[in-house]
Amino acid sequence: MVSPAPARAGDEIGSIDTPALIVDLDALDFNIDAMAKHVRVSNMMLRPHAKTHKSVEIARRQFAAGAIGLCCQKVSEAEALLPSGVSDMLVSNHIVGAAKLDKLAELARKVRITTLTSDTAHVTELADAARRNGVIFEILIELDAGDARMGLGDESQLLPLAEAIAASPHLKLRGLQVYNGPFQHLRPQTERAAAAKEAGQRALCARIVLESAGLPCDLISGGGTGTYAEDTSVGAFTELQPGSYVFMDGDYARNFSADGSSYRPFRQSLFVLTRVLRAAAPDVVYVDAGVKALNLDSGMPTLHERPDLVFTKASDEQGRIETLPGGKTPALGELLHIVPSHCDPTVNQFDWMVAVRGGRVTDVWPVDARGCVL
Repeated sequence: MVSPAPARAGDEIGSIDTPALIVDLDALDFNIDAMAKHVRVSNMMLRPHAKTHKSVEIARRQFAAGAIGLCCQKVSEAEALLPSGVSDMLVSNHIVGAAKLDKLAELARKVRITTLTSDTAHVTELADAARRNGVIFEILIELDAGDARMGLGDESQLLPLAEAIAASPHLKLRGLQVYNGPFQHLRPQTERAAAAKEAGQRALCARIVLESAGLPCDLISGGGTGTYAEDTSVGAFTELQPGSYVFMDGDYARNFSADGSSYRPFRQSLFVLTRVLRAAAPDVVYVDAGVKALNLDSGMPTLHERPDLVFTKASDEQGRIETLPGGKTPALGELLHIVPSHCDPTVNQFDWMVAVRGGRVTDVWPVDARGCVL
């Protein structure tokens, strides 16, 4: 069941029902344009990761700024975002099982579909599904970026894996993916830069192996919000797939730039609007946003432009906020802007995204791919 929309176009912010997911359009537009310009002047392609926003409307804005396609992490997520007009999708995961592969094949009849693999048994499953459905799956080999996740870590297996893909008439080898996800959140900029360089070197070495064997490697995809500047300078990637840059969050704000300041190349555009339910003490209030409105896997959220307030605890439907010495305790009914600690899963908590500009609601967008975990 989809919940009622918390606002209507034209409403003032004060009339939005809470808790609500809101997006500052001025900041969102700045972020989309800034990343697009950076990638464009670097002579690369931009393929934003839609697992962050799950939104047809935001995808359309990214295309208008020059994005060539989308990354999606799940087949159902890709299905939900087809109305954006996307024509080129990278399902940047290992799709396993007949039901999911048949759905992936259905997508491949509508748009260009590329997906990932890192072992020969999976190649057989992909080829069988493509043959069964009469389509061709385009394939990137996922390399381990040094983070011990899904990618191929045994370099000796790269060539046999690529040859197995090339041998199937139902698969097409496009190149490589090297995504260093956890390294986006290394705090010192020097460590993030070193991780990006290492990932790039892995990709360049793998490309040499493939091309020396006469195998194609036209596309190398990867990179992210925390290392986007370094990713465009290592000379390996042909396209970048950042996601969080459209919104940003509290965890990215804990990163450091080269000068030691907080990492803020993009503006905070995503907030959970919450209302004070009770002033329990002179320095404690409770709000109507708890665990079910916030994702806490990256720690507690922060309060936008309120350094005097600390979000200290969350139950299912309530949050506890404490006032630091010298601060001003919010009043009953007062609205506060919470900065999520992790933007991606926070978006997945809501059915609606309220777009605001200049103190008013301009639109209310569905979170089109909410709950798309299949």
